[in-house]
Amino acid sequence: MLYLLDANVLIDANRDYYPIERVPQFWSWLLEMSGLGRVKIPREIFEEITIPRPGPDRPDVLVGWLISHEDALVLDELVDVGLVGRVTYEGYANNLTDDEIEKIGRDPFLIAYALTGPQRRCVVTTERSRPSRRRANRHIPDVCHDLTVPWCDTFQLIRDLDFRA
Repeated sequence: MLYLLDANVLIDANRDYYPIERVPQFWSWLLEMSGLGRVKIPREIFEEITIPRPGPDRPDVLVGWLISHEDALVLDELVDVGLVGRVTYEGYANNLTDDEIEKIGRDPFLIAYALTGPQRRCVVTTERSRPSRRRANRHIPDVCHDLTVPWCDTFQLIRDLDFRA
């Protein structure tokens, strides 16, 4: 199984559970799993974190770590734009406004990469299912569920790939 990481997995891990400076074993393990082809970050998700944008919440230590390990971490594939469209139309809505598309961000890309092989790919996110949400307010787990794409959270990833500090 190839686990495709959402931006929030990395941001939350560094901020809340496994800060890069305090638990470097986790980050070394991620690199090892990436080298084995078990964990990757789609290019669009990588850029979501690393491209400078205004605001005080930019995770600088994480950005530096990601940039220094870009070659190992980033999925070496081009997205199927047809699948991105399918995720957007079937997973969110077929008539989204420009503001809604901006709100969704790059999540459809992440799910589209998993759609290329749903028996061998899994989306990893810290988002929680919120099935009552509609349109641009939908969460990744619910879109994945509707498109029969496997998904899990960070802790399931750790169990599945047997991380040990």
